[in-house]
Amino acid sequence: MNLPDLDSETIDRIIEMAWEDRTPFEAIEQQFGLQEKQVIALMRREMKASSFRMWRERVSGRQTKHLKQRDFVSGRFHSHNQKGS
Repeated sequence: MNLPDLDSETIDRIIEMAWEDRTPFEAIEQQFGLQEKQVIALMRREMKASSFRMWRERVSGRQTKHLKQRDFVSGRFHSHNQKGS
């Protein structure tokens, strides 16, 4: 999978957002232009295999990681670093 050239600070922020339960993949795409498949590929590349497996188990099927599956809209926390805040 082709990933854009990203500096280490950006990669760290994407990984941080991907680990956060309430940050949807759509927010990562809006801020950094990476689709969910690209985030998964980035996480696979940057993390140890065991950490990647743990993360995948954690986010697989998690409603909060996808805006369309969420049962709430208002009251979401927005980081001041996130676009659209």
